[in-house]
Amino acid sequence: MCEKMRKVQTWLSTAMGEQPIPQFEVNTRTVDILYQLAVASEVRCKDTSLLIDDFKQKGSEYDADSIHLQEVLLQGVGLSCGGLSKPAGDYMSALVDNAMVLGVRDTSLGSFVPAVNKLTNDVLEAEKSDERLDQEMKALRKKLGATLVLRKNLQEDINKTVKDQAVGGAQAEERLLNMDFVKTKSRELINRRKIAEDQISSRNMNKKFSHQALMEIFEEVNTLRHEIIPLTKKLEPYLDLSPSPSLAQVKVEEAKRELAAIDAKLEVNMDFMQK
Repeated sequence: MCEKMRKVQTWLSTAMGEQPIPQFEVNTRTVDILYQLAVASEVRCKDTSLLIDDFKQKGSEYDADSIHLQEVLLQGVGLSCGGLSKPAGDYMSALVDNAMVLGVRDTSLGSFVPAVNKLTNDVLEAEKSDERLDQEMKALRKKLGATLVLRKNLQEDINKTVKDQAVGGAQAEERLLNMDFVKTKSRELINRRKIAEDQISSRNMNKKFSHQALMEIFEEVNTLRHEIIPLTKKLEPYLDLSPSPSLAQVKVEEAKRELAAIDAKLEVNMDFMQK
């Protein structure tokens, strides 16, 4: 714990420089976290230092190569950087820029050709990728169009459903109101019927004067009227004959008695209905 705390204090002092070290709660968890940060920072600093040394070494190598190339140009060809014409300097600068863009180590043809070929392949791959992306984009646009149409249809269906629900709700509410009205009228009619039945019971009304009894009497009267018609037609042939004193008298008397009985019964029923 003490060793970790000393390492943390050293790391914080180096990292903060002249600024004061922030106050923090000293406990096992805090010290462990700061210790891990200090170790990771030291590892990263070492890696960075190694990378800087490598860059310095490569820079020194490049400087040595540049001096060597200048000496070769000066001694072998008799050219110096200051002795180049402006077009030649421009060409050299363009060559160097191309080499840097292509990422080659030198400006020899053996380095440029593979780099150019690689760049050409990258361009072809990029074109193929663009073509594939265009096809995917077209497919996505087609799907998007179908999705928008489907969304529009779904929205119309939703609006129609909401409208139908509103209409159905209004109809249901109206039916409930009608049902309440019918229930109220039914209770009212039941009460009125009970009151009427109580009134009839209190007056000791004869059941023969009920509506059903009167309807039965009316039906019976109609039946008797229909029975009179064939009897009347049955008498018609005898009215045209020259009567024989004995037989005609008997038939006439029988018909008269039957007709009288029917008339009496009909008269009784009519009197009863009038009462």
